[in-house]
Amino acid sequence: MNGRHDFWRQSADGEDGFTLVEALAAAVLMAVLLGLLAMLTGHWMANWKTGFDRTQNADLIGLGIDRIAADLAAAQYVSLGDPDSLVFFDGSESSVTFIRSAIGPNAAPGLEIVRFSETEDERGRVLIREQAPFAPVTAAALNSGAVTFAHPTVLVRPPFQVTFSFAGHDRVWQESWQNSKLIPDAVRIRVADARTGDFLPVSTAALIKVNIPASCVSPQGGQSDCPKP
Repeated sequence: MNGRHDFWRQSADGEDGFTLVEALAAAVLMAVLLGLLAMLTGHWMANWKTGFDRTQNADLIGLGIDRIAADLAAAQYVSLGDPDSLVFFDGSESSVTFIRSAIGPNAAPGLEIVRFSETEDERGRVLIREQAPFAPVTAAALNSGAVTFAHPTVLVRPPFQVTFSFAGHDRVWQESWQNSKLIPDAVRIRVADARTGDFLPVSTAALIKVNIPASCVSPQGGQSDCPKP
């Protein structure tokens, strides 16, 4: 028995070593351990990616809503030049068009027309921001597409969806703001997850700083000519 044991336990030069069975067992054990490690890593990586995507989406949606709120807060009171002196502000649940001071590194001093609206891209329905140089136009020309918008920027992507509502001096929210002599006092920006219908905490409201002509707050201004709420 000792001779047979020595035959399996010693190599040709007399040094101790592993048997073939022990080497195979070690290889199988190593394969099992690597498989378990790969499985655990796969689950961890999937959860990490899901968490990372949620954090990234939250950051992006937050930046988009901040941009929308900042633009709306800077809306200017500008007349369309109609006989009824309608104001240049058009709002619905899915889009808003208004005038604000031009911004950007290459923007010239003056005003620009800004529009938030929904459109389709390869990922679904998105909310974009477009702009155009300001020029006096009538309401009919604006509605007929006479204004050419450019520089579209995606602000909100699926599965999130933005809806707008508007409030005047009465503080009552309404789904649209059109054909008015005033611009709203505030615009509510609600963000919902289209998959669940739940509204996100990032939803907010923008208070518009200028909603009447400057002459109406001037001591020399004619109050009789000022638009009434």
